[in-house]
Amino acid sequence: MTNLQDSLFKELLITNESGAYCSTTLVGCNIRKYHGLLVCPIPEIDEENHVLLSSLDETVVQHGAEFNLGLHKYQGDNYSPKGHKYIVSFEWEKVPTWIYRIGGVLLKKEMVFRTDRYRLFIRYTLLEAHSPTTLRLKPFLAFRSVRQWTHENSVANTGYTPVKNGIKMCLYDGYPDLYMQTTAKNEFHYQPDWYRGLDYPKERERGYDSTEDLLVPGYFEMPIKKGESIIFTASLKEKDPKDYEPIMEAEIESLDRRDSLYHCLVNAAHQFHVQKDNNEYVLAGYPWFKPRARDTFISLPGLTLAIGETEQYERYMATAITAIRDYINKRPISVGIYEMEQPDTLLWAVWCLQQYGKYVSRKKCYELYGEIITEIMDFIRQGKHNNLFVHENGLLYSNGRDKAITWMNSTANGRPIIPRSGYIVEFNALWYNALKFYEQMLTEAGGEANLAKAEVCNTEAEKTGYSFKDVFLNEHGYLLDYVDGQMMDWSVRPNQLFAIALDFSPLDVRQRKGVLDICTKELVTPKGIRSLSPKSGGYNPMYIGQQVQRDYAYHQGTAWPWLTGFYLEAYLRVYKMSGVNYIERQLIGFEEELFYHCVGTIPELFDGNPRFSGRGAISFAMNVSGLLRAIHLLEKYKIEED
Repeated sequence: MTNLQDSLFKELLITNESGAYCSTTLVGCNIRKYHGLLVCPIPEIDEENHVLLSSLDETVVQHGAEFNLGLHKYQGDNYSPKGHKYIVSFEWEKVPTWIYRIGGVLLKKEMVFRTDRYRLFIRYTLLEAHSPTTLRLKPFLAFRSVRQWTHENSVANTGYTPVKNGIKMCLYDGYPDLYMQTTAKNEFHYQPDWYRGLDYPKERERGYDSTEDLLVPGYFEMPIKKGESIIFTASLKEKDPKDYEPIMEAEIESLDRRDSLYHCLVNAAHQFHVQKDNNEYVLAGYPWFKPRARDTFISLPGLTLAIGETEQYERYMATAITAIRDYINKRPISVGIYEMEQPDTLLWAVWCLQQYGKYVSRKKCYELYGEIITEIMDFIRQGKHNNLFVHENGLLYSNGRDKAITWMNSTANGRPIIPRSGYIVEFNALWYNALKFYEQMLTEAGGEANLAKAEVCNTEAEKTGYSFKDVFLNEHGYLLDYVDGQMMDWSVRPNQLFAIALDFSPLDVRQRKGVLDICTKELVTPKGIRSLSPKSGGYNPMYIGQQVQRDYAYHQGTAWPWLTGFYLEAYLRVYKMSGVNYIERQLIGFEEELFYHCVGTIPELFDGNPRFSGRGAISFAMNVSGLLRAIHLLEKYKIEED
């Protein structure tokens, strides 16, 4: 912890179900504009999260000597104060916990976020002290969107209003009041001042502006005795301080332990859960993503079914089905799910519902979701989507020349960097799988009408499967990425994995093995599956530099952990039980990642070359989901072997 080279870029994330979060580094030094101790949505202003309380500096005072435990980075690589040198340990079993040693003083700090409220708790416990000790708390306020900066200005309202054991402040019109209170009676010293030139190196690394100013209104001061605990809270509502201790204890009791790869991933899965207006959503990732349709459908099985949370799946799906029906019926989307119009979204929705049938039962899947599956299949078949068409050969065609339409969606100057267009390999793998799954459900449901529909599905699937092999399978034994007229993309990309990982594949065993072997040789890394083979043109595996540089690398060789789930599924389909040991080795590679980037979770992507550094968003739903599905798959195979 005292070595900033090692600890400064290790981040933590605590979330709650209302979409608010607390995120900073393990040493308490903010390095992103998205960092803050209380970051929450302010729907009265916009759809973004807003940083209210940026940080809180603690100072221990003994015999008139002040020891500041805070840490801030300022322009010119200056750090002040340097409180990290007092940290003797950090652990996170249920809640993040720091131990500070200042001479004979031993101070413990714990941090908790209220599950269903915008309320942060920080508890300080004086474990050791040989003389009278004073605790001083200095808040740094931002009151800005996570996408903006704040700078010294004359508009900010620096005044405050006393409340019980604390104060409330609101820097700008339109924002709610921020309440800062403590359980112990304190004295607030009002000394408003701007701290200028705070520097955020992660933003500079990403090619953005990287400095801002923060307002410090003053500081709270209170005595603290050996064995005593004092709780500081930041919230949008006032509460009697005597209620804080039982509420905080109840929150801690409800939390799961982070004592293994699996439990850390389960905790991370719960962090993507957001509840708003009686609807439940999967956030695509932290800190800058919103609920996106494709990410929702790809993530849902791993975030819920793979960890035994069937009812949570059903609640998420209820919101998603509202979005699907709105889209199919040409209505404005009435729930907060974005990018419903992407042509593969409905294909992923059918795959997601298919997983419910596998984990729960196809009978129940048909009872709950048979109607929406029928609506989706009819919508696609009848050509009602404005960019997804069933051609005479049974394959789906989409135009992606001018606009990115697949998960490989990076753009430059408004145009897709990878213009995947025409017959796209994963679209058609998903379509073949959807036809066969729908046929299976109709056949099992029985009845003359269903059986007649099933026969039609079977005929369509046969035509699609034949055309799939004819169009995509090349003489080198792998699948073309997309085909548009005379344009054929021979790049070795991971999208072909879906054709061998899904339950129904148009390829025979020998063909599946050929595809898998090439993917294994050219795409597999210890941290995920490369988005492009090093042998293919344009390989660019390092996701670093300014925005344009990163956009060109985004899907040109970077490694994506969520694809590992599909790769391992394909591996087990081809190699059966002999693949179990290989899968265990692959999963071990992710365990160490829990100690880097954002502790306890998996980042958005990794460099495609050594050292395979984590990049992008600090926690990504599809990646956590993919690994949880892989773990579940592994356990299932082990049970079947026993």
